[in-house]
Amino acid sequence: MKIVILAGGSGTRLFPLSREEMPKQFIKIFDNRSLFQSTVRRALLLSEPEDIYIVANEKHKFRILDQLAEMGVEIPNILLESIAKNTLPAVIYALREIGEDSKVAVMPADHMIDANEEFTKAFKKAEKLADSYIVTFGVKPLNPHTGYGYIKPGKRLGDGFLVDKFIEKPDRKTAEKLILEGCFWNSGIFVFSRNLFLEECRRHASEVLRLLNQTTEYETLPEVSIDKGVMEKTDKAAVIPLNTFWSDVGSFDAVYDLYKKDDNGNAISGEVIVIDSENNLAISERLLSLVGVKDLVVVDTGDAVLVSSKKDSQKIRDVVETLKERGDKRVEVHRTAYRPWGSYTVLEEGDFYRIKRLTVLPKKRLSLQRHYHRSEHWVVVKGTAKVVVNGREILLRNGESTFIRAGDIHRLENPGMIPLEVIEVQIGEFIDEDDIERLEDDFERF
Repeated sequence: MKIVILAGGSGTRLFPLSREEMPKQFIKIFDNRSLFQSTVRRALLLSEPEDIYIVANEKHKFRILDQLAEMGVEIPNILLESIAKNTLPAVIYALREIGEDSKVAVMPADHMIDANEEFTKAFKKAEKLADSYIVTFGVKPLNPHTGYGYIKPGKRLGDGFLVDKFIEKPDRKTAEKLILEGCFWNSGIFVFSRNLFLEECRRHASEVLRLLNQTTEYETLPEVSIDKGVMEKTDKAAVIPLNTFWSDVGSFDAVYDLYKKDDNGNAISGEVIVIDSENNLAISERLLSLVGVKDLVVVDTGDAVLVSSKKDSQKIRDVVETLKERGDKRVEVHRTAYRPWGSYTVLEEGDFYRIKRLTVLPKKRLSLQRHYHRSEHWVVVKGTAKVVVNGREILLRNGESTFIRAGDIHRLENPGMIPLEVIEVQIGEFIDEDDIERLEDDFERF
């Protein structure tokens, strides 16, 4: 079986934890493994690495490579989208690369699933139906959740059912009725025959199939989901019950459900003091105190604070849209931004200065570059730095520093075996990341 992992989601309902450059699938929200890494592990239960295809935004290329390297896994088929166009174009992109008829499973990279024996059994059952049907997986509802889509099963088909109807995110009263009628939550996971799926695309989503023509610009394709483009229109939709734990981790109320609770129902991550409070989710990078409150989501990431009632956590994406309209770059990046050479964290900034902590991974180096509007002062606090300035090479050790004037051609490298940490002080009238002219780059970022 071929596996397509969809890793292009933006996770806007988990802002400020999730940002465009580091969306929820790559954040280690629950333990030392990201949702993306857990998805790869599940895919490896069903297929070999060469049969796995990852579709993601090109800006996340190095996040994917780094997280695969952490796992000791090499996936040769990483397909990069220039722009997110929702799930249907992403799947067709992968099917074009697969190139031949085969059974294909599609998995979102941002779900949490208990990959037990029932999980693998469900996929084997789906394979039996996949020659004649596009199979999705239905999860038995635990409650009348209004943030999930629902599937109403129809006629019995072996181990599954013909889909009678898809219902998109109903209100609570409707959700309660759907549960009584035996409906499932829609998991957003699929199994199908490649050629059958493409034939249904020709019938119901022919515009998207322009992607099969390699001369087509990806940016010109319509933005459409698999559900809207195909599943809600085809008469070949089937559903298999998925009898294991599943969550799309799509909102903070879902995160709350997954976290361990104290005796008063509070779910906590970070340094949080709770007094006379109950049923709250609190995540913080700094000291946070909750006093006399209940049923809240409080998230502090250092550069942004979110306070929301749990019942309204689905509306957090509206905050993201407001910030986008303002052109606020906090939608894109945290205080800590990840790069292929490591990361940097903004410690302090003003109109004409910015102070960062750079972490450069062993044997990695930044691009050979220059800035026209700012100078930089580097102080090594951990490790040994190799610095090149206008062709002159020097080694800097703990406590040593160097100054780089605006216009100097320079490069920072970690020649050692431990992470290098450097405090960088930028001074200038324009200190945006756009003021970088790359002359050489190991990661081909020009």
